[in-house]
Amino acid sequence: MFADIAVQHWAFAVYVIGAICICLTMIGLAALLGGRAYGRAKNKPFESGIESVGNARLRFSAKFYLVAMFFVIFDVEALYLFAWSVSVRESGWVGFIEATIFITLLLVGLIYLWRIGALDWAPKKRVLTDKKPD
Repeated sequence: MFADIAVQHWAFAVYVIGAICICLTMIGLAALLGGRAYGRAKNKPFESGIESVGNARLRFSAKFYLVAMFFVIFDVEALYLFAWSVSVRESGWVGFIEATIFITLLLVGLIYLWRIGALDWAPKKRVLTDKKPD
């Protein structure tokens, strides 16, 4: 029984063994030929030619996360509409009505987000009233 399976899948076994050998060879060569320099400057974080200043644990405003979530939501919506547009002839009028309902619901959600100010990046300016001292 095992011989039958081995005969049928020998090419896959050779592929897996070859991939493992290539990975082990690359890791081994990197360990043997890699540079070994130690010092204080080697352990400092370095990005894009600029030395880091301050703490990496910065607090970000929730607006960054909201914008990211909105992007994901509307990006997924674009994927659904692309899939619908590919099969528009097969789905017919029923598919068109469903896509229209889907787009309408998304527009209602976008208008709601706009109305509550979730898309406003900057804080609202305070209106100063001119009060005369009594």
